[in-house]
Amino acid sequence: MPYTKSPRPYKKEYAKQIERGEHEDRMERQRARRKLDKDGVPRKGKDVAHVKALSKGGSNKDGLRLESPSKNRSFKRKPSGAMK
Repeated sequence: MPYTKSPRPYKKEYAKQIERGEHEDRMERQRARRKLDKDGVPRKGKDVAHVKALSKGGSNKDGLRLESPSKNRSFKRKPSGAMK
Protein backbone atom coordinates (compact mmCIF):
# COMPACT_ATOMS: atom_id res chain seq x y z
CA MET A 1 0.00 0.00 0.00
CA PRO A 2 1.71 3.19 -1.14
CA TYR A 3 1.79 6.37 0.93
CA THR A 4 0.88 4.73 4.23
CA LYS A 5 3.58 6.56 6.19
CA SER A 6 4.09 9.66 4.08
CA PRO A 7 1.72 12.11 2.43
CA ARG A 8 0.95 11.66 -1.25
CA PRO A 9 3.06 14.02 -3.43
CA TYR A 10 0.25 15.62 -5.43
CA LYS A 11 2.40 18.44 -6.80
CA LYS A 12 4.97 15.96 -8.06
CA GLU A 13 2.27 13.80 -9.68
CA TYR A 14 0.77 16.86 -11.37
CA ALA A 15 4.18 17.91 -12.71
CA LYS A 16 4.75 14.39 -14.07
CA GLN A 17 1.36 14.44 -15.76
CA ILE A 18 2.23 17.69 -17.54
CA GLU A 19 5.68 16.34 -18.45
CA ARG A 20 4.14 13.22 -20.05
CA GLY A 21 1.62 15.29 -22.02
CA GLU A 22 -1.44 13.86 -20.25
CA HIS A 23 -2.67 17.15 -18.83
CA GLU A 24 -4.32 18.54 -21.97
CA ASP A 25 -6.26 15.32 -22.67
CA ARG A 26 -7.50 15.24 -19.07
CA MET A 27 -8.67 18.83 -19.35
CA GLU A 28 -10.42 18.04 -22.66
CA ARG A 29 -12.29 15.14 -21.01
CA GLN A 30 -13.28 17.40 -18.13
CA ARG A 31 -14.60 20.09 -20.50
CA ALA A 32 -16.66 17.41 -22.31
CA ARG A 33 -18.28 16.24 -19.05
CA ARG A 34 -19.01 19.81 -17.98
CA LYS A 35 -20.57 20.63 -21.36
CA LEU A 36 -23.00 17.72 -21.10
CA ASP A 37 -23.83 18.64 -17.50
CA LYS A 38 -24.51 22.24 -18.55
CA ASP A 39 -26.80 21.04 -21.35
CA GLY A 40 -28.73 18.95 -18.81
CA VAL A 41 -27.88 15.55 -20.33
CA PRO A 42 -28.38 12.81 -17.71
CA ARG A 43 -25.16 10.77 -17.75
CA LYS A 44 -25.50 8.68 -14.61
CA GLY A 45 -23.84 5.30 -15.14
CA LYS A 46 -22.48 6.32 -18.55
CA ASP A 47 -19.12 7.48 -19.85
CA VAL A 48 -18.63 10.47 -22.13
CA ALA A 49 -16.91 9.12 -25.23
CA HIS A 50 -15.26 11.13 -27.97
CA VAL A 51 -16.23 10.12 -31.50
CA LYS A 52 -12.55 10.35 -32.44
CA ALA A 53 -10.36 9.21 -29.54
CA LEU A 54 -8.16 11.87 -27.95
CA SER A 55 -5.18 9.53 -28.31
CA LYS A 56 -5.85 9.52 -32.06
CA GLY A 57 -5.88 13.32 -32.29
CA GLY A 58 -9.58 13.88 -31.60
CA SER A 59 -11.16 16.70 -29.64
CA ASN A 60 -14.54 17.80 -28.31
CA LYS A 61 -15.19 19.44 -31.69
CA ASP A 62 -15.21 15.99 -33.34
CA GLY A 63 -18.27 15.04 -31.30
CA LEU A 64 -19.27 13.39 -28.05
CA ARG A 65 -21.56 10.52 -27.17
CA LEU A 66 -22.65 8.63 -24.08
CA GLU A 67 -21.59 4.99 -23.85
CA SER A 68 -21.65 2.30 -21.24
CA PRO A 69 -18.37 2.10 -19.30
CA SER A 70 -17.61 -1.41 -20.60
CA LYS A 71 -18.01 -0.24 -24.22
CA ASN A 72 -16.04 2.98 -23.77
CA ARG A 73 -13.10 1.45 -21.91
CA SER A 74 -12.39 -1.48 -24.21
CA PHE A 75 -10.88 -1.08 -27.65
CA LYS A 76 -9.39 -3.41 -30.22
CA ARG A 77 -5.65 -3.49 -29.74
CA LYS A 78 -2.58 -4.02 -31.90
CA PRO A 79 -0.05 -6.68 -30.85
CA SER A 80 2.00 -3.86 -29.29
CA GLY A 81 -0.97 -2.97 -27.04
CA ALA A 82 -1.76 0.33 -28.77
CA MET A 83 -5.27 1.14 -29.93
CA LYS A 84 -6.18 0.15 -33.51
